[in-house]
Amino acid sequence: MVRIILITVIYLFFPILIVSAFHKWKPLQKIGTVMMAYTVGIILSLTGMVQFEIGSAEADAFGQVQTWIMNLAVPIAIPLMLFNCDFKLWTKSLPKTFGTLIGGLASVLIAVISAFFIFRNTGIENFHNVAGMMTGIYTGGTMNFFALGSALKVDPNVIMFIYTFEMVVTFPLILFITGGGYRLFRKILPYKDSSFFQSKDGNANGMEENGVEDYRRMLHRKVFPKTMCGLGLSLLFLAVGAGLSLLITGKLNELVIIMTITTLAIAASFSEKVRNLPKTFELGMIFILVFSIVVASQFNINNIQASAFTLLYFVLYVMLVSVLLHLLFCRFGKISGDLFTVAHVGLLCSPPFIPPVVGAMGNRKVLISGIVIGLVGYAVGTYLGIAVAFLLNLF
Repeated sequence: MVRIILITVIYLFFPILIVSAFHKWKPLQKIGTVMMAYTVGIILSLTGMVQFEIGSAEADAFGQVQTWIMNLAVPIAIPLMLFNCDFKLWTKSLPKTFGTLIGGLASVLIAVISAFFIFRNTGIENFHNVAGMMTGIYTGGTMNFFALGSALKVDPNVIMFIYTFEMVVTFPLILFITGGGYRLFRKILPYKDSSFFQSKDGNANGMEENGVEDYRRMLHRKVFPKTMCGLGLSLLFLAVGAGLSLLITGKLNELVIIMTITTLAIAASFSEKVRNLPKTFELGMIFILVFSIVVASQFNINNIQASAFTLLYFVLYVMLVSVLLHLLFCRFGKISGDLFTVAHVGLLCSPPFIPPVVGAMGNRKVLISGIVIGLVGYAVGTYLGIAVAFLLNLF
């Protein structure tokens, strides 16, 4: 029992050390907080610290602890990460930005659905749910990925493999772009930028300087109480989702809960008071880090089978096809190379990756457009992922 308590403490408090290290050492900022959390979880697994005798009382108790943490972390995180999103920018979207968004979503959907029919007979169970998760991560990022994994009840090992392979495939793309690869997209899409969104201060509320994940001053006496108001509202939405789930299905159904809290959070974000609650996105990310450590700690190297590498080919196919299709759509729509770049990064990697890319390109004009596209991805990613999973389950 002492070991279970110790592991639980690591699950809940190690994310605080991760975000502290994230700000202290710049090389870690390139790795990302989620990947750091996965590393901690895998270390816990490989050292055997989280291994208990199968069938023992301790194993059952520890399994329940893991289940409770995973079932609570993501539903709490989703509203917190959506509260600060200004979806009113979506309603003001310029035609070029909106067209780039639609092209990006279409390219991901085509890539995922075609990949499903190519790889579905390769021995991976419930592959339609895997396709749903890939739709979520490539239209809304990590938050949607984990939300869909929870809602669709995907095996933790599969979740770990997909996320690891996604990082293996996507990270080189980001390095390529920031290292000068954006010039290639400018040659393929040699169109001029039209007028894009600009923040009043010209720097997107400091995101260029501090990034989207800025954990500093979270405990400041003027910030912390307001952040806790956001947490309280998130817990309220979770309670509403649970109540609605019990009313509709007679039990706690993750799918109903996730859909409910996502919808409520988006609606709440249109309130200026809610949208201005400080550091709710960062607090949501901390809950995502808790979830990430738990999931990664369930990794069992003995469960690696040949079919697992099919997931690598699947992820690689989705990324390459989605990039090529999006380039093609943008070519037809005469979208600039820089707008394509931030749009695709926003969808494939989520908004936190956009400011560094914009900084590398030296084109501040497309920053807000990229973030708007990424935020819309946050909003629709869960819905699209569930829709794709249900649709492909019919085949």
